[in-house]
Amino acid sequence: MTHPARMHEVSDETTAIVDLVLDYSRNRLLSSDTPLDKPLPPAELARLAGRTIGEEGIGARKAISVFEHVLAPACISTDDPQYLSFIPSAPSKAAAAFDVVVSASALYGGSWLEGAGAVHAENEVLRWLAAEFGLPASAGGVFVQGGTLGNLSALVAARALRQAQDSALRQAQEPAGGARPDRWRVVCSAEAHSSIASAARVMDVDVVAVPAGDDGVLRADAVAAALAEHGDSVFAVVATAGSTNFGIVDDLAGIAALKADYDFWLHVDGAYGLAAALSPRTRHLFAGVEHADSLVVDPHKWLFAPFDACALIYRDPELGRRAHTQHAEYLDTLTETSDWSPSDYAAHLTRRARGLPLWFSLATYGAGAYREAITASVDLAARIADEIERRPDLTLVRRPQLGVVVFERDGWAKADYDAWSSRLLDGQHAFVVPSSHRGRTNARFAILNPRTTFEHLTAILDTMA
Repeated sequence: MTHPARMHEVSDETTAIVDLVLDYSRNRLLSSDTPLDKPLPPAELARLAGRTIGEEGIGARKAISVFEHVLAPACISTDDPQYLSFIPSAPSKAAAAFDVVVSASALYGGSWLEGAGAVHAENEVLRWLAAEFGLPASAGGVFVQGGTLGNLSALVAARALRQAQDSALRQAQEPAGGARPDRWRVVCSAEAHSSIASAARVMDVDVVAVPAGDDGVLRADAVAAALAEHGDSVFAVVATAGSTNFGIVDDLAGIAALKADYDFWLHVDGAYGLAAALSPRTRHLFAGVEHADSLVVDPHKWLFAPFDACALIYRDPELGRRAHTQHAEYLDTLTETSDWSPSDYAAHLTRRARGLPLWFSLATYGAGAYREAITASVDLAARIADEIERRPDLTLVRRPQLGVVVFERDGWAKADYDAWSSRLLDGQHAFVVPSSHRGRTNARFAILNPRTTFEHLTAILDTMA
């Protein structure tokens, strides 16, 4: 019979397992020629991997061999310099290595009581980000899983505040009372990220999608019209600081100025693009973000952290805590203190200390290295946009503001883009999936990885000739 504590004891078997895992991790982290790789059909994966889960186990050596030779090659390497689709991830070597430390250290990041050191380090990063974005020193928040959860949590806090204000107003107007809005509403750009609509469905509120300009920018006059039309039912306006499809920044300053005449919570969704505020080249695009009531930025995108991490920051963290603190008898020890517990600031409870890899990388390299890397991506995007405009068979859809470059191959239909994209991946040349805008299929480079070069991109363009 197997000893019940076999999986947890330090033994010769455990030592061998740890050595296998750390050897693989070291080799992967220090590899300079990791293949791009590609997915396999389910039946092929099942055939190659075989059955790995049973009563007896297959052993660590065989399990890691299956991962290394079958499972990992069926996953596209998101840190490859020619991964140019969606929004890539390019964790720094320090951040990726320290993610191993986070897992090995048995840390819990949900409460100050259990993880004070980890929370302190995460909060230092959050304070640094808040200062970079011009928020007051009292601003703070939490690292959550991703932008979708960050946007949802911010909007939940915004609605909780409006509901409290609405309740207090109606009580003050008794016995006549006040009219409650028929539905709560969020105003955002028609080009806002899909997570805003997803959050609205979860919250059972309506989205007022406001048309952006031809350049993709949501401006104050369009927002003002929506606020005037929908009145007090609007509890939040979401402005985008770097749209996913084009990397466009909304008129943050103009929208923020509307708060002088309208009562709303301003949330800035900067999951992809807000990191570019760190670059002196693009900082001016984000004027007005300092007036946000909340914002998100994803370190696993342009801040070079591993999946998964989104920094959610509140101007007044107490409003987030009031909206999200969970109450239960077994949690009284945590909730009856004034300690800063990250679980109180978003729609979650259990959490890993996912901000630590970014902390370690920032502490290791310094903020200047981040500014330089982000600036390099912006410059490369502008340079390849110039090249696209020079090529007679290509059309640039919009000039890039940040690191996303969208263009069309003249005369191509969707089937042509699909076939081209498949050829690139099958040949391990690049990962560039088609996108679309206003019903027209296009190609799109999301330039984020500092190892991506102009030569990489021009070689891809050459395949479209």
